[in-house]
Amino acid sequence: MSKKLEEYVVTIPDFPEPGIMFRDITSVIQDPDGLKLAIDGLVDLLKDTEYDLVVGPESRGFIFGVPVAYLTGKGFVPVRKKGKLPRETISQEYALEYGTAEIEIHTDAVSPGQKVVIVDDLMATGGSAQAAAKLVEKLGGQVVKMIFVMELAGLEGRKKLKDYDVDSLIVYEGK
Repeated sequence: MSKKLEEYVVTIPDFPEPGIMFRDITSVIQDPDGLKLAIDGLVDLLKDTEYDLVVGPESRGFIFGVPVAYLTGKGFVPVRKKGKLPRETISQEYALEYGTAEIEIHTDAVSPGQKVVIVDDLMATGGSAQAAAKLVEKLGGQVVKMIFVMELAGLEGRKKLKDYDVDSLIVYEGK
């Protein structure tokens, strides 16, 4: 009998602070069966989606986005923290729990009219995914879907991403 993807996720109570149930994705990717379930599951979420590129935010979006792009015959575009990309970029700031962060994309990474899928490990508040979508849209691309391995529904990220087609392999009701 094979395990479900959820069974590969290790939950660590009270990390990084009391009351938080941390869902550890590293336990999924270190196990070959868990990694296969996650990647195959993400690819399956895209079976009825027409798209040209996969975009993945740093850093775990790289882990999941690259194999999805490879298996579906698409290119992969990294979205990185400010100052990490070598060519001309545009940037987008977004809110964190305490402060802000800024991400960037190469100005030639997405062409006008290209259909893009955003892939990441976790949807929490939706801030980083929304910022990645804004970068794609600034370059003239169209975000046709966002997919995640895990979603923390209690943080209501779907509200921030209400204008997008969003799907997750695992949905945790809490935070």
